[in-house]
Amino acid sequence: MKNRPIAELTLRRYEKPYKLQGRDLVKKLCLSLGLLQPEDSRDVIVDVFLSLLNAQKPVTQQELQHAVKTTREQHQLTTTGCTASNIRRQLRRLKEHSLVQKSGNTHHLPEKQLHNIFEEQVEKLYLPAIITRVKEYCAAVEQYRGGNK
Repeated sequence: MKNRPIAELTLRRYEKPYKLQGRDLVKKLCLSLGLLQPEDSRDVIVDVFLSLLNAQKPVTQQELQHAVKTTREQHQLTTTGCTASNIRRQLRRLKEHSLVQKSGNTHHLPEKQLHNIFEEQVEKLYLPAIITRVKEYCAAVEQYRGGNK
């Protein structure tokens, strides 16, 4: 038996996004989806996602890397983490959440609305499977506990 999860899901609830916009809004979404940890200073994923949201057309990794670096400089943030390997890693994480698609050498946002992607991928696919498995573990522990009295 392996100790690696088959699926993992972190969701966080924050206040409503009334006055948030731009980078702060995207950062809250990343935090809400578990793509970013609270108080994490390594938040390049926010700028990768923001750059893709602002792109007028699909972008190459090199174009994205330049856009991320520019965005971070505009927000007076360190450009540490803007390496090609880290941008690739963040793109992979966004792809795993179905928030980015790759076509040839370019990356772009999916045609579907973000809330539809969340509904299809998380609410209908991951969440029920995870809940079912947790309930199975609860039942197994209850059965174990009952046998050890």
